[in-house]
Amino acid sequence: MTVTKPVNTPKQKTRRTVLRSIAMGGAVVGASLFGFFPVLKKWMPRLRPPGAIDEKEFLAACIKCGQCVQVCPVKAIELGDLDEGFGVGAPYIDVRAQACDFSCDAVQCILACPTGALQHAINKKEEVRMGLARLDRPNLCLARQGVGWKGPARPAPYKGVHRYMEIDRWKPVRLAEYNYDLEICDLCVRECPIPKAITLEPMSADPADKRRTPVVHEACVGCGMCEMICPTEPAAIVIDIARKWGGV
Repeated sequence: MTVTKPVNTPKQKTRRTVLRSIAMGGAVVGASLFGFFPVLKKWMPRLRPPGAIDEKEFLAACIKCGQCVQVCPVKAIELGDLDEGFGVGAPYIDVRAQACDFSCDAVQCILACPTGALQHAINKKEEVRMGLARLDRPNLCLARQGVGWKGPARPAPYKGVHRYMEIDRWKPVRLAEYNYDLEICDLCVRECPIPKAITLEPMSADPADKRRTPVVHEACVGCGMCEMICPTEPAAIVIDIARKWGGV
């Protein structure tokens, strides 16, 4: 038995071509929307590395080369995943997982950036602001309760690290392996790499009152050390992304 193959008429061929074009156009539009929406709707606000310029300019200038990732001494910098639209491949820092180590010499990520997406403001580390710390959950803060802390700030299986100057400033130590014994918890102040960025202030005039409250000062650069090392879960103190002193 001979099977006769259907003959494609010019009209049918044109119809298939149009349908393919529509499908490809839809895919392109979808990909474009995939890129636009996270930026316009701010679905994925991210804390950028030190010296990041304004977000729109940053996403335009950053070539996703990963140089900043490679030079970070504590491996704090990650690259955006596929669900981040135009932010895919762009560097960011999740400070609760691993804070920026602002004690690194000259802020190495800025020196490694080839495009100026990361840059010094006035050639001083203190002028490079990522955000601003804020006491987000005062009721959780141990210092405000007049309570101390004993043991690791973030027990295992937490993998975040910190460079303790009294041990070896060049060798990061896992927080889960470092023990504290504090009468009053002052971890956010004690381990802050920026002098006078945060202090503990009395909550009353009573000398017997052990309660203290963290106070953030203008020197804060938003490195996230306070959020990372806060032993409460969730953290009592957090970083507001790109927030400036005296503004939003």
